[in-house]
Amino acid sequence: MLAIRLPDNIEKRLGRLAKRTGRTKTYYAREAILQHLEDLEDIYLAEKRLEAVRSGRNRTIPLEKVMRRYGLDTKMDD
Repeated sequence: MLAIRLPDNIEKRLGRLAKRTGRTKTYYAREAILQHLEDLEDIYLAEKRLEAVRSGRNRTIPLEKVMRRYGLDTKMDD
């Protein structure tokens, strides 16, 4: 179970949308979370990785080295 507090203007917009479409506010809140959760996870992971690289705990690998490792052509088409 999840309970969230929203700013009044967002709560009103959500309520109007629900009323106009015959769906519940919960439906739209759930849809918004499901659509954006993957993006939030990607952002969090990227921030953590960047922090690790900047702190020296992790190193980057040049793209050319990765491409050679997997036998991919490193030449770009014009």
